[in-house]
Amino acid sequence: MSDYLMWLIVGLALIIIEVMTGTFYLLVLGIAAFAGALAAYVGAAAFIQVACVGLIAVIGLFAVHRWRQSRPAASQKDPSLDIGQVVTLESWLDQNTKRVRVKYRGSAWDAHLVGEANLQIGDSLYICGTQGNSLEVSVSRPNQ
Repeated sequence: MSDYLMWLIVGLALIIIEVMTGTFYLLVLGIAAFAGALAAYVGAAAFIQVACVGLIAVIGLFAVHRWRQSRPAASQKDPSLDIGQVVTLESWLDQNTKRVRVKYRGSAWDAHLVGEANLQIGDSLYICGTQGNSLEVSVSRPNQ
């Protein structure tokens, strides 16, 4: 199989995977593989092909990384719809670190208590944020 054909297959596979992920990093690598295919097609040595792919990949990945850093985080522009919702304190997991278990939407969730409060089991709390798959809760309703 020709070198340029192998580079084309790799580039096409990377771009197809990119369509499923949407990160733009694999798109850059796919384009770099296409550049390697072009270098192979014009008869460049294997070292030149790899150097071409590497150079374009590094420059492209750096550009995508800078572009992504310049955009605001998705959580900042799309606030959670859970913020302000009421949860019920089920138990304390660790009072020193303010980790609690709350009931929300019919299931138990791990949560972190924001602020100071003297709480009893069954007290109502409000969701004021999320941290991964844990909730941040407080005794006062957050401003939305």
